[in-house]
Amino acid sequence: MRAVVLLCLLHAAAGMSAFNWDGPGRVAPEPITNPASACSVDQLSCDCCKMVRETNRLQTYFNATLTNLEGELEKANQSFVTLQTRRVAFSVSLYTGDNFKCYGPFAVSTAITYQHVFLNLGTAYNMASGVFTVPYPGVYSLAVTSFSDAGSPGNLLAVCTSLQVNGQVVAGSRELNRNDQEDSTTIAIALKLKAGDKVSVMLSGGCYLCDDSSHYNTFSAFLLYADA
Repeated sequence: MRAVVLLCLLHAAAGMSAFNWDGPGRVAPEPITNPASACSVDQLSCDCCKMVRETNRLQTYFNATLTNLEGELEKANQSFVTLQTRRVAFSVSLYTGDNFKCYGPFAVSTAITYQHVFLNLGTAYNMASGVFTVPYPGVYSLAVTSFSDAGSPGNLLAVCTSLQVNGQVVAGSRELNRNDQEDSTTIAIALKLKAGDKVSVMLSGGCYLCDDSSHYNTFSAFLLYADA
């Protein structure tokens, strides 16, 4: 743009020196009183002015576009930082050892304390209490798998667990019969949770779970997306 302006100024300067020199035999032209007819007198200067105006218009447009793009980039960077800082995921199972053993039965409903940790990103799951404390508000995916073994034919098979949020049951699974020696259940759900919500898996009174290194009984959750 500076080159275009310089050319225009040079041209204008040349024109002024031609018309303002009052030497012998030279007569200055009549001044132009109608600006609209300027282009008919000096087409080159007119074209230069048009080029300058168009260049200024393009510069303004590109500056505004660049500002908008920089704003969108800043939003994208902020979203990426939020995703990095708000990573929440855990997956745990009932036991860590190889020996097959059962958890329960208990006289009353009891929170299941899963002891084998596959993943605890964000350390939101507490192994001592079996409670997942929601660190960030948003939508979470939660899943519970349960397995039990009656031990021998004819014994009562009792698989009964529930997923609770702040002490309230949101989903449950139950299997009580004498027809199967072993059985399993699954809970899979997506929930919108608030920061500070307490999520746990409860084992109903009189029921029990059995497991070994195969990790039949699991509790998992991860943040699908956080609230803005």
